[in-house]
Amino acid sequence: MISNFFINRPVAANVIAFITIIFGLVAIYSLPVERYPNITPPTIQVTTSYPGANAEILADTVAAPLEQQINGVERMLYMSSTSSSTGAYSLTVTFEVGADLDQAQVLVQNRVALAEPLLPTEVRQQGITVKKQSTNILLVASLTSPDKTLDSLFLSNYASLRLRDELSRVEGVGEVSVSGSGAYAMRIWVDPLKLETRGLTFQDLLIQLRQQNVQVAAGQIGQPPMKDAPDFQLTMTSLGRLSEPEQFENIIVKNNRDGALTYLRDVARV
Repeated sequence: MISNFFINRPVAANVIAFITIIFGLVAIYSLPVERYPNITPPTIQVTTSYPGANAEILADTVAAPLEQQINGVERMLYMSSTSSSTGAYSLTVTFEVGADLDQAQVLVQNRVALAEPLLPTEVRQQGITVKKQSTNILLVASLTSPDKTLDSLFLSNYASLRLRDELSRVEGVGEVSVSGSGAYAMRIWVDPLKLETRGLTFQDLLIQLRQQNVQVAAGQIGQPPMKDAPDFQLTMTSLGRLSEPEQFENIIVKNNRDGALTYLRDVARV
């Protein structure tokens, strides 16, 4: 018997045990052993926004098409979504423990692509983000100004520009979200009564803003082929996207038949 061999030869048994320990120490650094196995179901998060929509409109026009297409994806357990009054939509799809997150993300992305033609144009312009991440919060950090010289808007913008990208590159971090007063932006408050008086709608303002606040390529002067080629070839630059409130105020939103012009400042505050 094998047991009798090792009982009668203790020296050989010790040598074999010692060799086994050496092989184990050498191989322990290359063995595919997980220290902490996955015990929680993996999740995929789908986020988008519908500017100007409330929670009810968001649920009817965005949540319904997306959830109808994503429902029943392979190895999915359940899903939950939130629609806020600010126009933000978030959907969390939970999969079985051990499911491949990369494959799950591809499957969800394919279902989202099927639902995109059914979504409003504003939502498609904002884009739909599909990420693999845990819903648990790992860390909450707060920025403050001890001497009260910096307001919350400045701190929120500083976190977006200087901290979020650095933290997102840390291994294991799925997403970094910045909460606070928002970011610096050009905001326009429209007076509905002034719009109605001038025979305008909110959609008319959006059309004019998109047409007059664009970045265009103006072309070049002296670019071949030309009959008499000039000595210099110059690239033209033009005023592209507007950046000052006064520039937005001077946007023409209506040209009347009598030649009178209606500017954005006449119906809104910038």
